[in-house]
Amino acid sequence: MESRLRLFLLIPVVAMASSGCALFHHKATADSEPVSATVVDSAAGPTTTVVTEPVIDPKIERRKVKVAKIDSENFELGLYGGILSIEDFGSHSVVGAKLAYHVTESFFLEGLYGYSKGGQSSAETIGNFQLMTDAQRKYKYYALSAGWNALPGEIFVGENRAYNTALYLIAGVGRTDFGNDQRFTINGGFGYRILLTDWLATHLDVRDYLYDTDLTGKKKVVNNLEASLGLSVFF
Repeated sequence: MESRLRLFLLIPVVAMASSGCALFHHKATADSEPVSATVVDSAAGPTTTVVTEPVIDPKIERRKVKVAKIDSENFELGLYGGILSIEDFGSHSVVGAKLAYHVTESFFLEGLYGYSKGGQSSAETIGNFQLMTDAQRKYKYYALSAGWNALPGEIFVGENRAYNTALYLIAGVGRTDFGNDQRFTINGGFGYRILLTDWLATHLDVRDYLYDTDLTGKKKVVNNLEASLGLSVFF
């Protein structure tokens, strides 16, 4: 009789201890499934089961991410216009077209054709004579150059809009037709490209075209500086 009484008093203690262990185990593991503890007493009666709910619900709704579709075309065709300073013959408007092939993300090749028209030299203006005819004042040049995207980056417009950019260096060789003469030409300069979309870009270029000439009666190397703004498409 006395032993049965002791066993009856121990049942609540065992049940409380078991449920406390189950709660401690649940908090330590942060399991998503409910934890249950079972106490069986063969002598005293039915089975006692304690069920606890998870503290943290691990079900997280993933947001849908839309990946931008970026074209991978390597050819770039563009038109440009600007100002060309023809040494000894003044500064005049210039227009041209260019075709580029992007070999890698860093390097590209470019061919271009430009057209302008020179004015009167200072000697012609002072001496009141004509050094060249109007047809000979047509200024045409061709160039084949290699470029390097030295500083690729981004430009931000407002809080929600950004454009890919690149500051590039470029140099090459070509030919200049001016004053009824053809001259081997070296060119070099830099440019800034802004990708407005994945197929449309705008350019700001500054270049110097150097060649030997003796049109003014003295042989020398001239520097013809050009600043231009252009628009190009990738295909």
